[in-house]
Amino acid sequence: MTAAIQPALDGSVPAQGLDFHSWCDLIRPAFVAAAQSGRLFTTFEVAREHELPEPANPKSDWGNAAQAFARQGLIEHVTFDRSCRPTGEKSAVAVWRGTRAAQAGRVS
Repeated sequence: MTAAIQPALDGSVPAQGLDFHSWCDLIRPAFVAAAQSGRLFTTFEVAREHELPEPANPKSDWGNAAQAFARQGLIEHVTFDRSCRPTGEKSAVAVWRGTRAAQAGRVS
């Protein structure tokens, strides 16, 4: 018997069977593309544009992934903005951009 998967309040379904590191590997290409573009972005904007799967623990995993990408020199924190995520209740979220190395294609 398989367990039923409960969708999140915004209707998205968490990625099944992926640990945090595997999920980060899956979403990384979308963040590389965003970083190389040179534009400002939030994690939700990238996730929505690329239809990325939700992680097992959305409340912390999106932020942890962004921090991991920042530590790897892919993105850097710029400022804060209000969330546009339907379940975000307009809370403060980090705004990112690609590092100069990522924009030049030296980090991927």
